[in-house]
Amino acid sequence: MTTAPLLLASGIDKAYGPTPALVGADFALRAGEVVAVMGPSGSGKSTLLHCLAGIVRPDAGTITYDGRELTSLPDAARSALRRSDFGFVFQFGQLVPELTCVENVALPLRLNGERRRSAELKAQEWLTRLEVEDVGGKRPGEISGGQGQRVAVARALVTAPRVIFADEPTGALDSLNGERVMQLLTDASRDTGAAVVLVTHEARVAAYSDREVVVRDGSVRSSEWAV
Repeated sequence: MTTAPLLLASGIDKAYGPTPALVGADFALRAGEVVAVMGPSGSGKSTLLHCLAGIVRPDAGTITYDGRELTSLPDAARSALRRSDFGFVFQFGQLVPELTCVENVALPLRLNGERRRSAELKAQEWLTRLEVEDVGGKRPGEISGGQGQRVAVARALVTAPRVIFADEPTGALDSLNGERVMQLLTDASRDTGAAVVLVTHEARVAAYSDREVVVRDGSVRSSEWAV
């Protein structure tokens, strides 16, 4: 029996000025699966991720998450979803430089109203799980790129999200650090049941996924379910 998708996009169009980024793109994600979104630079894969996560609105088409149509939700409701149900890992981590690493990981919990001590205890647990327990008191500028990405993964997971959006999460790392970050990310997501949308142009990174879709010229060319 096929499981209904947790996140479903149908006929998504998005243009920036006269330049189309997505043209009739379809996408489906089941709970708990890891899907790699592949394609060359400029193909529209990051735009697809931003639309799926409710960061930008598509010009046409629908995106449904857990029975709710994201495209019709007001900005405040989409922001609330990004704080509670979605986690994010970007290429360069995007950690807040003025905060310590444990404060960075705790930040989504604090934004949701959790008390500082409770939030930072959970943050430290995730830093330990991601093998960077010793960087909690340091600021992002005092740690390596590989450590920074593990901190970013911890921040993405600390709220127990249902979907993690990872945009080129190893793009700024050497191969060894990249492999370890992907192993930790996918192991943690499978342990927690979180689904992952993984944007990458690297086959070795896509190999960590359950299946792949390919974006070319703004269209999704391959989107079959895994057996």
